[in-house]
Amino acid sequence: MSRRSRWLVAVVGLSLVVPLLPVTSAVAQEHTVTAAPDQPGGVRTIPDWRMQTSRSVSGGGDVISRPGFTDVNWLKVPARSTVMAGLIANRKYPDLNYSTNMKQVNAADFAVPWWYRKGFTADPVPGRHTFLKLNGGVLARGEVWLNGTKIAGTDKVIGAYPIREFDVTNLIRKGDNAIALRADSVDPQRDLTIHFIDWAQFPPDRNQGIFRDVTLASSGAVSLRNLRVDSDLPLPSMASADVTVKVDARNNTDKPQTTEVSGTVDGRAFKQQISLSAKQTRTAAFTLKLDKPRVWWPFQMGEQPLYEASVAATVGGAASDTARTTFGIREIDSKLIQGGRQFFVNGQPFLVRGGGWASDLFLRTDLRKIEDQLKLTKAMGMNTIRLEGKPENDELYDMADRMGIMLLTGWECCSKWESYDTFTAEDNRVAGESAESEARRIRNHPSMIGFLIGSDFAPPAAQEKIYLDALKRAEWNLPIISSAKALSSPQLGSPGMKMEGPYWWVPPNYWYNKQKGGASGFASEIGPGPTIPELDSMRKFLPPNEIDALRDYNAKHYHLAPSDTFSKLSFWGTALDGRYGKPTSTEDLVRKAQLANYEVNRAQLEAFGRNFSDADRPSTGVIYWMLNSAWPTLYWNLIDHNLATGGSYFGAKTALRPLHVQYSYDDNSLAVVNTGLRDTTGLTVQATVFNLDGTQKADVSQPVTAKANASVRTGTLPKPSGLSSTYFVRLLLKDASGKVVDRNVYWLSTKADKLNYADSTWYHTPQTEYADLKGLNDLPQGSVTATTAGNKVTITNNGAKVAFFVRASLRAGAGGPEVHPTTWSDNYVTLWPGESTTLTAEYRASDLGGKTPHFQVSGHNVPKVEVR
Repeated sequence: MSRRSRWLVAVVGLSLVVPLLPVTSAVAQEHTVTAAPDQPGGVRTIPDWRMQTSRSVSGGGDVISRPGFTDVNWLKVPARSTVMAGLIANRKYPDLNYSTNMKQVNAADFAVPWWYRKGFTADPVPGRHTFLKLNGGVLARGEVWLNGTKIAGTDKVIGAYPIREFDVTNLIRKGDNAIALRADSVDPQRDLTIHFIDWAQFPPDRNQGIFRDVTLASSGAVSLRNLRVDSDLPLPSMASADVTVKVDARNNTDKPQTTEVSGTVDGRAFKQQISLSAKQTRTAAFTLKLDKPRVWWPFQMGEQPLYEASVAATVGGAASDTARTTFGIREIDSKLIQGGRQFFVNGQPFLVRGGGWASDLFLRTDLRKIEDQLKLTKAMGMNTIRLEGKPENDELYDMADRMGIMLLTGWECCSKWESYDTFTAEDNRVAGESAESEARRIRNHPSMIGFLIGSDFAPPAAQEKIYLDALKRAEWNLPIISSAKALSSPQLGSPGMKMEGPYWWVPPNYWYNKQKGGASGFASEIGPGPTIPELDSMRKFLPPNEIDALRDYNAKHYHLAPSDTFSKLSFWGTALDGRYGKPTSTEDLVRKAQLANYEVNRAQLEAFGRNFSDADRPSTGVIYWMLNSAWPTLYWNLIDHNLATGGSYFGAKTALRPLHVQYSYDDNSLAVVNTGLRDTTGLTVQATVFNLDGTQKADVSQPVTAKANASVRTGTLPKPSGLSSTYFVRLLLKDASGKVVDRNVYWLSTKADKLNYADSTWYHTPQTEYADLKGLNDLPQGSVTATTAGNKVTITNNGAKVAFFVRASLRAGAGGPEVHPTTWSDNYVTLWPGESTTLTAEYRASDLGGKTPHFQVSGHNVPKVEVR
């Protein structure tokens, strides 16, 4: 992100709330039931660790890794646990999400190495081999010891992503064993690590420690590694597919071995005899033709069937090793269209409308929360996630495969990763190992769409070659892109992407102009900045005085960003005042923030949808910056850290409906966007214009056919005389029977927002004039009734005035806290007299805490109603 200069913020504060306990040799070592795998092909994950600062430990790895060493008073931490994650799990600090509590953490605690230790039992069998595997680096670098012997030092245990495997057969003992890992301190400007730049306040340990599984694996004389599957569809036909399965057979011994490698795909069996010399690795390859394959599609285009490939190796008729993987049959390609990168899935143009992913700030793996976020993403209609420098653990990819959400991976900006001129020979090696390891790990996932080897800077020739060679070794067969910015690299050429901002507030009409970040080409990361949550969510991480302080647009806010550029609400607040009127209270600010967030996020994604079919500089993709939050923040998210969904989310959800009617802020045109692969005929667009007082000023209807995977223009919105300065537009898309299949309501102004492109910065284009939406403050009070049936609430406008921006929320008991997450079919709806709508809420009953579910309904001009 060129939006960010290279700077670091020191975290200085108090010592740990609870002092770390020293090791006490008088206490016996604590044992847990952890054993090395005892069958060929078996894999055991180290389930948890004991963790301690090196300041409290006497001796090095040769002592700590011995089975008799005492670790009872060390902290017990999860299997995947950075130092901060381990300390948080042991409640060493107050809630670090809340207020400025994270300032209390003393950064000096992480200037020294930390040790991880685990005891386990084993029962070695002659001829059986045991392997210790790091499924990603120890941050930033460290050592690995087993039973008093050093397995690897900082020359090998380095970097966030290189996968390491060590044959520890000769070190494993019958009975008690112990492993120790040392994690050294982290400097994002020195190390190829994981850094959060300006996405949130920095984790005080800079993510020092372990963030992926450490495993023990067992096999016989021959091990199977790197199982990969490729499929080939003879497009445009999908009547058959060629599936190629490859696996590396490795001889672990000093003697020649003959192995039989066999396997199955979709009930089809295959096998092959392979002769291996001492320590040799050879690849076994099998190609099968599948008739009538079940083809994998992104969720808005089709189904997501998955296949499984399983392989096994035998030596002398005895089992030696096994491996398995899932995969999907699909084709991914891309090319440049008028300078913009267009992706294709199974031969069909694929308009990327996605968001930037934020891993947990402390790199914790909460599978339920990850799944919740992906479900909310899919329910919103967002089809792609960009992983910038935060490649997640395997489970996220598995979930994306099942849900049909595309993933675009790559390295991060603004840290060592793009300080190419400082790369040493070691950095070059680690960069290549990182790319190869990640590509091998994720290449079988049908949800993958491409690999960005640069973010804000394309790598120069030397690093580009390193990455391309690494990806070739991994047999990466998807698009490789030089940069997320319009910067070419020597071999790959133009990336077909742009990174011209904005990252902060712009009005809705900005997105329709094809200047800067407007809807043309592929915008790799853009968004309108602040996303103030509803009060229920905000109160979970901010005290009342900090919430009230949001009305001061010149004040710095800890939960905005650590950079000066994004630490104040500044011109977001100026625009809010200019367009909606200065908030009269904190509640009024939050209410108006939802309006502003809804309209601008809807406009961003609608504009890219509309321009997808343009003949001149079409839009080919957009990544909203960002999708979720690493830590509670007041900006850059559609789904907040508490899994709450406010105006930002539902504005985007409206824009991303699969068959959608929309208004254009630039030329007053109407359009229908269809993300499906079939034309939809017999449709009618009805556009109605209302004054604020509810008076109907115009009503027109026009037939339209929604073209498959495309957008079509369908006339313009009437401009009747006598409009109030703020007015409403209701768009209805009806099928041949008259049923409404899409509904969209706008609040517009007779005065346009005006932008000054000449004074644009990399993160913002300033406004010179503001739309007048202040009339919304004078709406007469509306009235609604609400009834429930199971998880549905039906809202009816039973009054004589418009009921504007009506929101439903699910509560745990009458007047209780809001339940997060709740997946709503729609929300923030506007109803005219006599209209009604039914909203569906999906939630976990367990999140009610034993309370009875209640629905609360309120609106911009509607009193609160609560029903059971």
